Amino acid sequence: MSSSRGPAVIFDLDGTLVDSEPNYYEAGRRLLAEYGVTGFTWEQHARFIGIGTRETLEVLRREYAIQAPVEELLAGKNRHYLSLARESTEAFPRMRTLAHDLHAAGIRMAVASGSSRAAIETVLASTGLAGLMATVVSAEEVAHGKPEPDVFLEAARRLGAPPADCVVLEDAPPGAEAAHRAGMRCVAVPYLPSTAGVPEFGTAGLLFPGGQGEFDARTAFDWVTSPG
Repeated sequence: MSSSRGPAVIFDLDGTLVDSEPNYYEAGRRLLAEYGVTGFTWEQHARFIGIGTRETLEVLRREYAIQAPVEELLAGKNRHYLSLARESTEAFPRMRTLAHDLHAAGIRMAVASGSSRAAIETVLASTGLAGLMATVVSAEEVAHGKPEPDVFLEAARRLGAPPADCVVLEDAPPGAEAAHRAGMRCVAVPYLPSTAGVPEFGTAGLLFPGGQGEFDARTAFDWVTSPG
């Protein structure tokens, strides 16, 4: 590490720290139905995993020729998602263990996500993880979402940590690519294990190809806290 303060850890939220993708799928399905688009499937949703909400809606707006402005779609999807998130969002148990272990060790932590700030704060509060995080960064607050490195670089800035001292935990190829572009080490835990062999995950320093089912909090803790 290049800093005597040790590492800082930046968690992606959706699909990494919490299992929110089912809620995002359902929010998107409900939103599209409001604009006359029916039959939106999980498979169609899965191609957007790891991509920011705005970017996802821009693509869907073009594909389905929806006339409403993106801001209107964003507001609608957030409304549906927040309702679902308040009802049920679960943190992955082993990720929760890792977050608590890092906090106990005095490791600075942040969440950097493509979700809205309201969504991030709602999920962290509902899962009891809010108190562990020094800061959160939404893609709403930076110029570009993943795979651009903006959210991770902003999180590092707020943590007061050089990028080289940061470790990112990610579940999706765009996030792993963003971490690489930011000059940060990466622990990759693919939400879809079928994507484990994609080139973006090849840049990760520690990869759990089997995803959350293979993730081990102790192994990750030891790797994160070891000299880079």
